[in-house]
Amino acid sequence: MLVGYARVSTDDQNLDLQRTALSDVGCDRVYEDMMSGARAERPGLGQALDVLRNGDTFLVWRLDRLARSLKDLIEISEQLDGRGVGLRSIQESVDTTTSSGRLFFHLMGALGEFERNLIRERTRAGLEAARKRGKVGGRPRALSDGDLKAAKVLLASHELSVADVARRVGVSPATLYRHFPGGRSSVLTGN
Repeated sequence: MLVGYARVSTDDQNLDLQRTALSDVGCDRVYEDMMSGARAERPGLGQALDVLRNGDTFLVWRLDRLARSLKDLIEISEQLDGRGVGLRSIQESVDTTTSSGRLFFHLMGALGEFERNLIRERTRAGLEAARKRGKVGGRPRALSDGDLKAAKVLLASHELSVADVARRVGVSPATLYRHFPGGRSSVLTGN
């Protein structure tokens, strides 16, 4: 059995092109989603995967309609292969029901893994080089040591509310509570 899957990211996009292409190659059933591929739970994809049996072929118009990333695509392909289901993409001419299609697909997966490892290594090397230059990653502190001292004095004086103190030092009350978890009471008790 040929089972098709079509997906568009938003409601204002149209599934007609994919429906026609899947119908033209003889799909017995076509399942659809109208949502971002970034969402892990896609009901149409889940239904399509549920009906597939050993010997079936799963068709998509393009591989990017099926998976969020190359890693996701490889995982879905391995899941299908383990169940004896082939995967075909109409636009990319990928067909894992043939030996050359499986080879091509595995080469793509190996190249994707190689690329991820290179990115990871370059990122680590860049962070290490930045640390050696004295750069610290992350978001800058919202309150300097001077601001913290001023906030502590203002909180201890009882003249201003926590919200007023936060406004004076230029942060939100939540930021003050992160530094002084008990609010004014933590300043007074010295915790």
